[in-house]
Amino acid sequence: MADRNDKSLPTLVTELWELTVTYLKQETIVPIKNLGRFVAWGVGGALLLAFSFLLLLLGGLRALQTETGDTFESTWSFVPYVIVLVVAGVIAVISATRIGKGSAKKEAR
Repeated sequence: MADRNDKSLPTLVTELWELTVTYLKQETIVPIKNLGRFVAWGVGGALLLAFSFLLLLLGGLRALQTETGDTFESTWSFVPYVIVLVVAGVIAVISATRIGKGSAKKEAR
């Protein structure tokens, strides 16, 4: 009495190959496509955020140069640039320290 699942060796090898290829596509290609979309949105958001910080810093510099009256004239004309540079440095340090915070929380779980 032959079993219904008796198949020849080449048929089994072909089915195993097709199953393996389907599994690899499901477990590698689809997640990579999703990761690519995630990275694209992340890079786009990071570029827009960086551009907005640049515009805010330039606006702050312009405000310091025009709205402070005679405070930053002649020998003190470099001070607005130093102030904006320090603010940019503080923003960069805060951003750099916050980069690892999300992954540390995920690892603790």
